[in-house]
Amino acid sequence: MTTKPPRTREAVASTGDEAPSQRANGAGTARYRNRFAPRFALDYFRPAAFQTTVSSIGIGTYLGEPTAADDAAYVTSIEHAIRSGINLIDTALNYRAQRSERAVGAALRRLTSSGDVSRDELVLCSKGGYIPLDGEPPASRDEYRAYVKREFVDTEILRPSEIVAGGHSLAPRFIRFCLAKSRQNLGVRSIDIYYLHNPEQQASAVGHDELKARIRSAFVILEDAAGRGEIGAYGCATWNGLRSTADAPDHLELEELVALARDAGGKTHHFRAVQMPINLAMPEAIRSPTQTVRGVLLPAAEAAAALDLMVVGSATLMQGKLSTGLPAALADAFPGFETDAQRAIAFARSIPGVTTALVGMKRPEHVDENLLAAAR
Repeated sequence: MTTKPPRTREAVASTGDEAPSQRANGAGTARYRNRFAPRFALDYFRPAAFQTTVSSIGIGTYLGEPTAADDAAYVTSIEHAIRSGINLIDTALNYRAQRSERAVGAALRRLTSSGDVSRDELVLCSKGGYIPLDGEPPASRDEYRAYVKREFVDTEILRPSEIVAGGHSLAPRFIRFCLAKSRQNLGVRSIDIYYLHNPEQQASAVGHDELKARIRSAFVILEDAAGRGEIGAYGCATWNGLRSTADAPDHLELEELVALARDAGGKTHHFRAVQMPINLAMPEAIRSPTQTVRGVLLPAAEAAAALDLMVVGSATLMQGKLSTGLPAALADAFPGFETDAQRAIAFARSIPGVTTALVGMKRPEHVDENLLAAAR
């Protein structure tokens, strides 16, 4: 999957006299789909938030060390993925001490400057909520505390009371800082989907009503950012929140989140996406009825789809644990695939309502192998 399809006059139109789009749009992502669709299954490209079209396999950037070697590996892998049919890129401010965002930014600059891709063809996603390190981790817990005090408390980005579990916050000033820093790291004026990162982390320190109030305050900031064109849409990237049962302390109710967004932004609010683990070993989002939508109990992924939210599945290979050693019966259930990684990806992207399954990939050969899970 390394041959680059020819770009049409339409595909390079944004490099002419008109200013190029600053984020993904329907025309750009349709153009990307049309270039790559012949390589893939008919359902590989799917409708997504704000009239865009995205690949049902996305590239994630969570894994790895904060090293120059992993930076270079990600730049190469992201470039290869985008040239091979992946147009959704997922990252976060805190991943690898901000180095994942910077690697994504480097890859985007190389791709757009070469003319291989236009910004309006790519759906770029990032997250804010965790205090980010900068380049490398501190050597000790005391150094970390000193870093947080110097960079966030002394500068009045955060108050100590707004920090939960030593490193998480939804404080409005902090969310505004995170978004600005992400845009700087990525080298873009606008991020297509910006997530609050694991807002359920706050549940360990505050009650349910206070958690809702904090999420609503963060949504107000993101609605303002959407109004200024700094983001296209926003959502919540969760780990346990949407999969946990309604009586769990860290449970998040999707209907409540939509109501908070409506309260923050009105009927035309920009809350459009959720992210949650969906894989062979963590099936709660598709099997456990943890959400209530209009009085009906539903699994989280189905509930999100019922609320017209884009669903992005994370941990598709569960940090590599599902890439080998799967039960032999799965080979019968997913015939035609050569590796367990392909079978696990095929499972995740086959779930009704799931728009994209995220896979962390740091090597071009892994990109090629994993895309065979959706080859025509």
